[in-house]
Amino acid sequence: MADPEQRSQTPAASTASTPSPTGSRVPSRTRRVILILGGLVVAALLTWTLWPQPASKRQGGRFGLNGPMPVVEAAVTKGDMPVVINALGTVTPLATVTVKTQINGRITEIGFKEGQMVKAGDFLAQIDPRPYQIALEQAQAQFLHDQALLNGAEVDLERYRRLSKQDSIAKQQLDDQEYLVRQYQGTVASDQAQIDNAKLNLAYCHIVAPVSGRVGLRQVDQGNYVQTSDANGIVVITQMQPISVIFSVPEDELPAILKRFNSGAKLAVTAFDRSGTVKLATGTLAAIDNEISTSTGTVNMRAEFDNADEALFPNQFVNVALLVDTLKDTELVPSSAIQRGAPGTFVFVVKPDRTVAVQTVKLGPSTADKVAVLSGLAAGTEVVIDGADKLKEGAKVALHSESGPAPGSGKSGAAAPGGKRPGPGSPGSGSPGSGKPSSGSPGGGKPGGGAHPGGSERPQNGGTQPPRNAP
Repeated sequence: MADPEQRSQTPAASTASTPSPTGSRVPSRTRRVILILGGLVVAALLTWTLWPQPASKRQGGRFGLNGPMPVVEAAVTKGDMPVVINALGTVTPLATVTVKTQINGRITEIGFKEGQMVKAGDFLAQIDPRPYQIALEQAQAQFLHDQALLNGAEVDLERYRRLSKQDSIAKQQLDDQEYLVRQYQGTVASDQAQIDNAKLNLAYCHIVAPVSGRVGLRQVDQGNYVQTSDANGIVVITQMQPISVIFSVPEDELPAILKRFNSGAKLAVTAFDRSGTVKLATGTLAAIDNEISTSTGTVNMRAEFDNADEALFPNQFVNVALLVDTLKDTELVPSSAIQRGAPGTFVFVVKPDRTVAVQTVKLGPSTADKVAVLSGLAAGTEVVIDGADKLKEGAKVALHSESGPAPGSGKSGAAAPGGKRPGPGSPGSGSPGSGKPSSGSPGGGKPGGGAHPGGSERPQNGGTQPPRNAP
C-alpha cells in the first residue's frame, strides 16, 4: 500500500511533465515558416535556371559562354616593304672654324653682324696695319742698299777677271771678289724675304672668312688689342650647307649596310625631329667609321644633307631612318594581327567555316602599321586583327570587315578588301533590319535584353514573357 506522501507527490510530477498547449504551437509555427522560405528560394533558383534566356545573352559575344566571337579580319596583301634601321643622331657641321688673328694689333673695324651668313673670303675684321706698313718700307730700303753693293761687287769681279788673264793681279784677289759677290747676293735674297714677310703681315691685318657658313656671337669688340695667343679668337664660323648627321647603329646591322654601301648604292637617310613625327631633311650615307665601339657595340656613321632650308641646326638631336634595302612583292599583314605566346609568333587564320586556326609565322621588317611575313602566310589569307584576346584554336567567330563596324558597334559598313560582311542568318548577325550583331559587346545593347535601334530582340519563347531584366 502506497505511502500517503508518495501519492500526494505523484499528481504534481505528472502535471509538470505534461507540456501546455501554447508551448507546443510555437516550434511548429517556426518550422512552417522556415519550410516556406526554403521552398521559395528553391523555386526562385529553379525559375532562374529554367527560364528561357534571350538570344543576345545565350550567344553572349566576346564575353558570352557560347556562340561565335565577334572579330575584325583583314586579308594578307602583297607589296613592297622598306628595310629601315632607326637610330639616334646629332647634327654635326662639316666645318667649324674659330677665326683668330695671326698678328698682334688693335682691331680698328668689325665687318660682320652676329648670326650673318658669310662666304669664304668675305671681310670680317681689320687690324691696325700702320706698324706693318712701316716694317715693309724698312725692308724695301734695306733691299735697295744691299742691291747696290751687289751691283758694285759684280762690276769689280768682271774687272778682276780680265786682269787675272793678263797676270796683272794675284789669283787670290780674284777669288776673294767672287766670294764677296756671293755674300752680297745672299744679303739681297734675305732682304727680299723681309719684304715678303712684311707684305704677309699687312695681308693678315685684313681678316677674311676661311669658309662659308654662319658666324656666331662676336668674341671681341672693336678697339681691343688682340694677340696670336688669345684662346677665344674673334668669332666662330659654322658651315651650314651642306651639313651632316652622325649616328650609330648596332654592329649586327653592319654587314647588310656594308654590302649595299660597298656596291656603290646611295643609301637614303631621313632625319626626323625629336618626337620622330616631323620630317626635317633627306640625305645620303656618306661615310662609315673604321671601328666598332667596344663599350656600346655600335659603329658610327655620317650622313650628309644639303640643308638648303636650314632645317638642321648644329648639335640638334634628331631621329634617323636609314633605308638599307626594299623587299619587293612580299606578304604584308597589319601589325595588330601579330600575336605572341607559347607557339612563338603567330596569327589567327580565319577558315571558310568561320573558325580560326593558329598559324606560326616568321616576321621580317616592319613599319608603324604593317609587318612583312617571310613565311607562314599566303596573299589573300584572312587573319584576325581585332578581338583575338579570347580566341583559341578552332573557336567560331563572327566576321566584320576591316572598314566595317567594330564588334558590337551596331553599324553596318561596306566590306574592306579581303573582309566579309555578315549577312542575315550568319553567325553573329542580328535581325535583317537592324544590322547589329547579337553580341553583348559595347554598343550592341545590354546582354539579356533591351531594344536595339531599328529592331527589338525577342525571347525565344515566342514573346510570351519579357526578358528578366527588362523594365
